Amino acid sequence: MSARLGPRTTGHGPHAGQRLVVAGDRLETARLAVVMTHGRGGSPEDMVGLTDHLALPDLAVVAPEAADRSWWPDSFLAPLEANEPGLGSGLSVVEALLDDLAEQGFGPERTVLVGFSQGACLALEAAARLARPFRAVAALSGGLIGTGDGDGPPRDDLYGRRAKLFDYAGRLDGVPVLLGCHQHDPHIPLARVRNSAGVLRTMGASADTLVIPGTGHGIVADEIAWLRRHLNDRA
Repeated sequence: MSARLGPRTTGHGPHAGQRLVVAGDRLETARLAVVMTHGRGGSPEDMVGLTDHLALPDLAVVAPEAADRSWWPDSFLAPLEANEPGLGSGLSVVEALLDDLAEQGFGPERTVLVGFSQGACLALEAAARLARPFRAVAALSGGLIGTGDGDGPPRDDLYGRRAKLFDYAGRLDGVPVLLGCHQHDPHIPLARVRNSAGVLRTMGASADTLVIPGTGHGIVADEIAWLRRHLNDRA
């Protein structure tokens, strides 16, 4: 698997040429390919470790690494330009990886996007902008980044940030999407999670929100259960 995909990411910008960690089943025999994007300060190995909890042996897992372990410098709520060139580079890495997987027979219907925190925002944004019929998308503590900056006032429910524009041209008809988040997440405001779910539903996605009571920022068993259920569905 690693030899066929290459040991390094492609795309453009700072995240191209970084490590590409692969695990799980071989592409020749795998049922699905799962692209996993890590959070700020994390690593591909952090995401690959989730497969132990999924307990599905027929998954090929591909996890790119961000340069300096961060996809962009500021919060995903910040003005778009503040997070360039990282954001554009990260999106290009995901798109190039999906194209490479498609060449190996893993079109979007056999491909899953999963991310945590910053990586969840990246995975969700890639899904919305690419608008392909993915098998599933799971944003574990994340929300949409947006296509433009709004001109409204800073909002308390967005942690003092302004709203974004969400102008996506494509459709995600029937794509199962999970947006999980703690009720009081220090990095991901619940208002953005709920707004993101609404945007994705207007695109046709079957978007589920999982609000975890209390304060926290991490992956919980209910999110893993959702993911395992949708990946194990052979319909």
